[in-house]
This record gives sequence, C-alpha cells and structure tokens, in this order.
Amino acid sequence: MAQNEIVDFVAEILREDIGRGDIFTLLGLNQNATAKIYAKEDGVLSGCIYADALASLCDIHVQWHKHDSQSFAKGEILASVQGNVSQILLIERCFLNLLQHSSGIATLTQQFKLALDDDKILLLDTRKTRPLLRVFEKYSVRNGGGCNHRFGLDDCMMIKDTHRAQLGNLKDAIEHIRAQCWTLCIEVESETFKQFCEAVDCGADIVMCDNMDIEQIRRCVAYRNTYAPHVRIEASGGIGLHNIANYRNLGIDALSVGAIIHHAVFIDMSMKMEPF
Repeated sequence: MAQNEIVDFVAEILREDIGRGDIFTLLGLNQNATAKIYAKEDGVLSGCIYADALASLCDIHVQWHKHDSQSFAKGEILASVQGNVSQILLIERCFLNLLQHSSGIATLTQQFKLALDDDKILLLDTRKTRPLLRVFEKYSVRNGGGCNHRFGLDDCMMIKDTHRAQLGNLKDAIEHIRAQCWTLCIEVESETFKQFCEAVDCGADIVMCDNMDIEQIRRCVAYRNTYAPHVRIEASGGIGLHNIANYRNLGIDALSVGAIIHHAVFIDMSMKMEPF
C-alpha cells in the first residue's frame, strides 16, 4: 500500500472512532505527555507503519523499542509516544487496534512457519480476508514470515472447481486466456490426481492440490517431476498447526493457509500514561 493510501486508511479509522468529536477534549488539557505501549503477552510485532501514519495525523512522535517482524515477550515496552495529552488519548484505541490486529496475524503466521520448519516451502495466505482490510492483513502475514498469494482477481487467474464446472475444455480455456494475456500466471485447482494431471498437461503454471491426502500429493509431485518440472505445486485445505509438519519434504512449492489470517486473534497490549 502506498503511503498516501495508508494515511487515508488510518484517517478513516480515526474518523470512525471520533465521530463528531472526542468529548474528553472539552476539559481543555493541552500539556505534553508521554505514554508507553506494553505487551501483555508474547508475540511478533506488526503494524508499525500504520501506527506511525496514525500518530503523524495528530502530531504525535513514536519511538519504537521493537519493530515490524521482531518478536517480543510479555511485559516488554514496544513503543513510547509523546505529544499533546488530548491527542494521545484521541488515538489510543485506534493505535492499539492496529497493532493488536496486525501483530495477531504476524504471530500466528510465525507459529505456522515454525511448525512447518521447511524453508523450501512458501507459506501463503489466501483471499479469505476481512472486507477492505486485505492489504493490511497481507502486510501482517509478511511480517510473520509468510508470503502473499494473489491480492485479487486481477493479478493471477485461478481456475477453481466452480469455474471448471462451467468450462467445456480446460486446455481450450487456458489457450484462450493466454492468447489475450501472454504474461499472465494461470493456476488450476485440482481435487484428484486425475484432475492434477489434466491441469499439468493443459499448460497450467501452478496446480493446487486441494484437500488431497499426503499420498495423493506425493503422486502429484512425482508426475510433475517427470513430465513438467517447471510447474509449481501448491497444497491447500485442512492445514493447521496440528498437521502442517506432515507436508515437510514432499517436494511441493507452497502451502496456502487461510487460517493465518481468519483464525488470528488480537495480541493483547495496553497504553499506560506516565503521571502528570
């Protein structure tokens, strides 16, 4: 997300919270103050560039003691903020929400990466994101060590089961698309070994093994290695912390796991104002 888009995004977040104005400002407190952001549990920090943009809207200075992608422990000070006391209190909840949400995704992503323990396999997110938060949530995945799958329908063509049900001949469809957009990456979802082989033979760049068991995936890898070693294999479906280690050393290129976003929960943090 470009910087101007980040500023617009956080400004809208702040507008939602302020409404017609923060009633606390009626007290007229204008002294400068310092507050600290504390971690109330372990995690991976994410959201700093968004929090910085939010703070700058209210002329608040942030000193980071931890940065995006860095791990932290319960009780650590993550940041110190300085500025007008009313302005600090104005952004408090939005500032924390950004960090807690983003850090929750980064933390869970790192947990999946550690459980997988295979640097040859990319850990991908999916398009299962909250409405209008896709760029923010995918940024959070990167801070946890994950890699982004496509951002939308315009940056990669994926032919899923719902598409295939409406297609006549898969090969004709792929050739038709390539004739109009030669550089486009085309991914085809497959649910069986037979579908996988068909997708490879029809010229897909990436073939997804969707909800296949480990032995089926091994067969797919062997077929790819023999007949089309340039084709990349992505596995997806039913992958959690409890079984992700089963996908090590299979020879696949990527795992896509929607849960790293939609199962993530806020990492608890708090802001504490230093006494006046």
